[in-house]
This record gives sequence, C-alpha cells and structure tokens, in this order.
Amino acid sequence: MCGIIGYVGTKDIVEVLIAGLKRLQYRGYDSCGMAILFQDELLSAKEVGRIERLEQVVREWSIPEGVGIAHTRWATHGTVTRENAHPHFGCNGEVAIVHNGIIENYHELREELIKRGHIIRSQTDSEVIAHLIEENMKDGFLHAVRKAVAKVKGTYALACISPYAPEGIMVARKGAPLIIGLGKEENFVASDIPAILPLTRNVDTLNDGEIAWVTNDEVKIWKPSGEERNVNPTQVGWEISEVDKEGFISFMLKEIFEQPEKLSDIIQKRVHGDKIVFEELSFHPRDLVKVERFIIQACGTSWHAGLYARYLFERYLRVPTDAEISSEFRYRGPILDGNALVIAISQSGETADTLAGVRQARSRFIPVLSLCNVLGSTITRESDGVIQLLAGPEIGVASTKAYTTQLAHFFLLTLYLSRLKWVADEDEIRNRLE
Repeated sequence: MCGIIGYVGTKDIVEVLIAGLKRLQYRGYDSCGMAILFQDELLSAKEVGRIERLEQVVREWSIPEGVGIAHTRWATHGTVTRENAHPHFGCNGEVAIVHNGIIENYHELREELIKRGHIIRSQTDSEVIAHLIEENMKDGFLHAVRKAVAKVKGTYALACISPYAPEGIMVARKGAPLIIGLGKEENFVASDIPAILPLTRNVDTLNDGEIAWVTNDEVKIWKPSGEERNVNPTQVGWEISEVDKEGFISFMLKEIFEQPEKLSDIIQKRVHGDKIVFEELSFHPRDLVKVERFIIQACGTSWHAGLYARYLFERYLRVPTDAEISSEFRYRGPILDGNALVIAISQSGETADTLAGVRQARSRFIPVLSLCNVLGSTITRESDGVIQLLAGPEIGVASTKAYTTQLAHFFLLTLYLSRLKWVADEDEIRNRLE
C-alpha cells in the first residue's frame, strides 16, 4: 500500500507534489521521495520517515513549473531505508520511476540485469523496472516502457520521467489503481483521487494494461493492443472538505462521526415516500425477480457486510445465498450456473481478488451487481450493474462509514427486492422503512 502523485504544469511543482503526498499519507508513511525534471536534469530527494522530513529537504528548491513524480511508501520488498525509498533510477540517470504493486518475477529479472552489467542499488522489486526501461530508451520512451512492462509479472501502477522526454510523464497500470487528473494547461497522475481533488475533479481511470503519455496540454492513452483510445473523463462528486481532517485528530475518528450524516444522505436519496429508488442501477426488474441464488464475494470488512446481506436475503427474500471471501471464491472453481447473481462488494472498486471474482463470473455469463464507493473504478466499469455506496472518500484504513453504508444499502436492497418478488406486503415494507 503506497501512494503516487505526478504533475505537469505551471504551478510550483514542489508545492504540488508535497501537498499530494500529504493527502496520501494513509497509503504509506515509512519513507517518501520525489524526482523533478529541471533544465533537462533529474533532481531527486528521498527521506525515511514522515513527509515533513522530505519537505524540509526540498523547501529551498525553487522550481516554478515542470514535470515531477513523488511517492510515499509502506515497505513490502526491502527494509525502510533511503535507498529503498522511491523514486528509483537506472544506472545512468536516464529514467526515474515510482511504482505501486508487486513484481513477482523480480528475482530472475534482477539476476538477468546484473549479468548484463546493471548496478542494482536497492532491495526493492520496483527498481528493476527502471533498469528495464533504461535498456530500451534508444527506441523511444513509449517503446521502452511498453517493452519493460511486458517482461514483468505481477501488478503495477507506474509513473516514469526522463530527461530524454522532458515534456511529460509516462504511466502504465495493471492490477493497481492509477488515475489521470485533467486540468487547464496542467495534468496530474495519482494512485488515489484525494491526492488531486483540490486541483481537479475531472479524472480518467486507466484500465489494466493501458499506457499513457501525460503532458501539460495533452493526454494520450494506448490500450494493451497498442490502439490509442479517447480520453474519457468523469467528474468526481466528492467535496474537498471530505479529504481534510477538519479538526479531528485522525481521519478514522472524523469518518466515525460522519456516519449519521451519510446514513441520512442515503435515506434522502434512496427513499421517496414509500418507494425505494436506485437510480444508477441498470438491471431490469424482471432480471432481478428471476434470480434463484445470490453469491456474494468480497474481502475483509466488505465480506462482513456480505454476511449481513446473506442473513437478510435468506430471512426475508427466501433466496439461497452464499457469502464468500473473494480469494477463496476465485480459486476454488465455484459452480456458477442457472439464474444466479454474483454480488461484489468493494469500497475502492479496485480490490484485486474481488475484481478477479467479477471477471470469473462474467466469463461464465453470470451477471454481476457491485456495491462500490468509487464510481469509475475498475469493478464498477466491469460489472453489469452498480449501486453506489455514497460514503464519500474513506481515508482511514479501518473501514467505518463505508461499512455502515454497505449495511444500509443491503437493508434497502432487501426491501426493494421483497417488493419485486411479492414476498412482503406493503405495510411491512412501509414499517421497515420508517
């Protein structure tokens, strides 16, 4: 769990990157660093500890505009040291990268690179990507990144800069979230929306296998096939105040106290008189009526919400329901046939095992309904229908308001389905709504 922020534009680049890192501190806080292109040279700084230490180091830098990437780390491969902090570089300073994810074949890649004369400076899996890109820079930045990611196995959200392509940032994504923020004469890349929310609300979420080139006035995105696709921005509805602590000592405490407000918002949006409305739900009522089995798959806290949904569906709808941990669901080869509906639950919409479960179900022509908090996330884009949780950004690692909104939506969904299936009379539904 780490955070990425990148910027191309005319604002003070150090200020933008530091502010973005601070908004990503919940993603990682054992070390951090940044790399900036200035007068065709790569400037970099790394520090162990909190972002304020990095801020003290770079406060004297005066760079009114340019290109830069930054990263805040929660250590996976390698101990907490300055050498293991991101960004990572190739041997000769041609490439700087920041990376989220796990490179599963990094041991063999590392050994191959060393045999070819590369000097590996860190213990991380991430550094090998910088060297792989560096090897192919003679053929152009896009080609070099494309060839590098083709060699790695695992997951990555990747942002790269080079003095040989000083106009922008090359990014790539597979299995780890990465968004592009669109501004006026400036653009952004980030692992999470809160990093860029004060500066833009327009984002394009990269799909798995895509590569993009981001400059201050242009964004180009290529599909895994190599075909260029159009930029498809969506507007984030979150308020800036939702990603600030607003006087609370932690985001978790703030989000605990937000729960009554969020439940009130859900009731106002979903309950119209004695009717329950899911405006964004694209399933036709007749397709929901004929469901004979629900299969709920989720991870962690979301799975516990699924246990509650299982109780509701079997108790009040009288429909057989399974609630499975996504990692078990995806690997055990479940029987998926008949009039079944798979329900995926994910706050972020990027949970890897839950996403794999969605893809497994759809590959067997079983429809998927997802309950997610982040519209435009991968799970929302790959599901047949979506119910938005309306929790707003949840930054605290231990889920609070997102869990509560999951429970509320399952309660309302049960009443909605009980009316469709005629398994409860109107007085009962009305009383439960009240």
